[in-house]
Parts: sequence; C-alpha cells; structure tokens
Amino acid sequence: MFRFQSWTLQLTKHSSSPLRRLLCEATSNLPVLTLFTKKPCPLCDEAKAMLEPYKHKFIFQEVDITLPDHRAWYERYKNDIPVFHLNGQFLMKHRMYIEELEKQLLNIELQDGGKG
Repeated sequence: MFRFQSWTLQLTKHSSSPLRRLLCEATSNLPVLTLFTKKPCPLCDEAKAMLEPYKHKFIFQEVDITLPDHRAWYERYKNDIPVFHLNGQFLMKHRMYIEELEKQLLNIELQDGGKG
C-alpha cells in the first residue's frame, strides 16, 4: 500500500492536472457514491446532473445492472433505478434527494474528522 501511494504521489507531480486530480482522489479518503443504473434511464441522467456541484465531495461510480456480471444487482434493483449507495450502504432510490446526500456526506466528514 505504501509503495502504491508513494508511486501515485510521484506520478501526480509529473502529470497534467486532470490526471493529477483523479490520482489524488483515488488516494484520498473521499466517500464512494455508487449509482446503480441501466440504459436508458432519464431519472439517472437527471440525478447525475443534480450531483455535478457535489462531485468534489465523493468518488462517483456507476454500475450498469444490465451487464452479465451484475445480474444480482439487476434482480435487486431492476424496478427501482436510480439506486444510490454511499460507501457500500443503501442511500436512496428512485430519485436523488440532495438534502439527504448532504446530510450523509456531512456525517461521514464529521466521523472522519473525529478519527484524526
């Protein structure tokens, strides 16, 4: 782990700013917001647009539930997308509720602040 972090920190010093930002996020302690989605999903597109101002507060990942490797997620969420998890825990479904996301991000930030 230390070697990886050391290598990524060295790489960020010599990288362009978009790559530097991605590498820094990967080694940070930002929470992970996961969107379970499928195509087409107009509600997912709307939710992603709502998330734009908050993207610096989390690492965003999408899981396409229609892919063969994600069959279990498809069975669980096929009628409920968009579905969001925060750090692997269910957060919300059907719509993005920004107030709830802000509250949960603040809780995580306060918990992490108490560890240092």
